[in-house]
Amino acid sequence: MDIFYQPYIDPEFESFLERIHPPRVCIDNDAFQDCTLVKVDSANRHGILLEMVQVLTDLDLVISKSYISSDGGWLMDVFHVTDQLGNKLADRTLILYIQQTICDTRRRGGIPKELQTCLKKEVRPCHVSTEYTALEITGRDRPGLMSEISAALYELGCHVTAAVQWTYNSHVACIIHIEDGLHGGSIMVQKRLAQVQEKLESVVEAHHESGEQRSVRLTAPAPGRTHTERRLHQLMYANRDYEQCQGCDGSCRHWNGCMKTHVTIETCREKGYSVVNMRSRDRSKLLFDTVCALTDMEYVVFHATVRSKGSMADQEYFIRRQDGCSLISQGERHKLTQCLIAATERRVPHGLRLDLCTENKMGLLSEVTRVFRENGLSITRAEIGIHGERATGSFYVTDASGHDVNPRTVELVRQEIGGSALVVSKSRSCRSSREEEERPPRFSLGNLLWSQLERLSGNFSLIKS
Repeated sequence: MDIFYQPYIDPEFESFLERIHPPRVCIDNDAFQDCTLVKVDSANRHGILLEMVQVLTDLDLVISKSYISSDGGWLMDVFHVTDQLGNKLADRTLILYIQQTICDTRRRGGIPKELQTCLKKEVRPCHVSTEYTALEITGRDRPGLMSEISAALYELGCHVTAAVQWTYNSHVACIIHIEDGLHGGSIMVQKRLAQVQEKLESVVEAHHESGEQRSVRLTAPAPGRTHTERRLHQLMYANRDYEQCQGCDGSCRHWNGCMKTHVTIETCREKGYSVVNMRSRDRSKLLFDTVCALTDMEYVVFHATVRSKGSMADQEYFIRRQDGCSLISQGERHKLTQCLIAATERRVPHGLRLDLCTENKMGLLSEVTRVFRENGLSITRAEIGIHGERATGSFYVTDASGHDVNPRTVELVRQEIGGSALVVSKSRSCRSSREEEERPPRFSLGNLLWSQLERLSGNFSLIKS
């Protein structure tokens, strides 16, 4: 017999708990020599884990380990973090920002500008704006699609202020922020918005076959917009990019030395949990992507351990559905497995990275992507935005068949766009030391998580007002 847990918590009572038990955030630089501990102790609610991880990843911090426990309406989470260079967090302003921002997201008030000014910059996902009309597009990926979209926007008198594009499994999702190219500011006239949407729908539909999923959606400016990278995950998921996902087939004899993504789901009947174990290549924002997938699929993480070793990362989650049930059917397990593989892999860039930095002007994205298209380059991932009078961003490109780009083609593209405006970026290569081939010992939440949390929970301290 399956065990069902379906507690009811009155929303007013949940809000009351948040008011009488505000979060306690402790930043500990003394416990370890090689990392800073971020420890959070607070009343729990669905989605808070994702919000905390989002705060840390938006600051470009690296989370090497984390221990999570949120049973019984209370959470105690511990994150081991460093900066991108592997250093501990020494900037007191940054530490204060993390403390206050986690507290503010708990109160569902967002991130106040006064907190962001203490860092002398606005903290948000790269090349993203909440001040302009947002265009969301999903569909079947094809070479030249971004060029056709940006050319259509230019013809309609729309200026692109920011754009982000992901591709995975022949699917594409992009979020483009636009303003009125003549008068500036967001486009608010409904007739104009309808014209933009109609034109872009025709562009997206041009090469789609009957029955293929696609969408074009315009949204008005709003301060409470969904985090852009989370929204990209949602768009790709809605476009069912996960359906072709396959992890390791087991021929590697259970994770030993295999670089593919592994996902196993088992049942802990005594506690009513489904236990998800994952192993994959480690990379930036991996924890955010995994928790994002679980949260948006309405699974609740009660306990978890995450750690990285060498180039590989291990994750273990004890979860239930939001209605209190564990995963019951084999079909549900299979879908979650596919979605976790997709969430792990869809952000991984493919191709040669080209960095853009040039003077901002009307039609810039259309011009750059046209040159890519005319030289047979396909964009697998893109981020571009405006900073003052400059436009900066990056493009990952392959040839039209998905293979490496010919260096001569790259040089021709650079000369046409401007050699100083577009440069080849040497991405970090994956290390291939023997350490990566070693199989990290499997860890059990029952033994590891509780020993760590019991040791750390006594060290939580209140933020001084």
